[in-house]
Amino acid sequence: MAAREHIERAPAMYLQVAQRMATDIRRGRYQPGDLLPSESQMVEMYGVGKHTARAAVAELRRMGLVESLQGKGSRVLPSGGVLPNTQVDRSIARTAKGSWVSREATETESPAVSRTALDGPPAVLLDQQDQDAINVDRMLHDAATGTRMAHRVLIPMATAADVPSLAEQPDAEISELYRQLADAGLSLSFTEHVTARAPYPDERTALGLSDSSPLLITYRLTVDTDHGRPLLCEELKAPAATCRLVYSITPTKVATKRSTRRRSESA
Repeated sequence: MAAREHIERAPAMYLQVAQRMATDIRRGRYQPGDLLPSESQMVEMYGVGKHTARAAVAELRRMGLVESLQGKGSRVLPSGGVLPNTQVDRSIARTAKGSWVSREATETESPAVSRTALDGPPAVLLDQQDQDAINVDRMLHDAATGTRMAHRVLIPMATAADVPSLAEQPDAEISELYRQLADAGLSLSFTEHVTARAPYPDERTALGLSDSSPLLITYRLTVDTDHGRPLLCEELKAPAATCRLVYSITPTKVATKRSTRRRSESA
């Protein structure tokens, strides 16, 4: 029996077009600030369909080489790309008086409160698969850039039972929810889990996305430090092409361990 030969498969046509245009950008054919050829022009230049041309431009955006301008086309970014315009500050601060401060974009609509059964990543992080929770959805808006983001707070019913004020006004600002937990005698710590994926059709509509550029998705878990018990989960969805997440990071002390030799000497 003859050995099977390995055959290299050519990249998809849209990737070939994107790679060709990326090379032209890097070689200076298209300078920073220049508009790329329109979809119709790309169809003529490369002999491809409009869908392929549109997908190639979307790939160039994901590569950080171009940005799309409403009604104008796609513009070449400075060499190496630039940071996305919308800075999303995810830091948490506490004032000298003990109140919590969490910086978020402007709310565009009144929050929607509902009851839900936990599933997906929030259920895993809260360790409460299929358990009931209070769900609070908000649409956030960055006034400077027009970027829309979706924010969700999930309050397990078990947490609300221990801190009843959470259930009385679950749509309060997240910093107020932190305060209520702290006032109940809980010591709080936070962990943020960041991932990304392509948006679903309803997410593209809600966030005003024109293509399938990836979403940044963060899950912030609020934990009772003393007992290691998850209390709240926050979910934020933001367009990766226009948003960057910024955190203040406080170094933690590494626990020192005495060597086996020292323990034996002290025994």
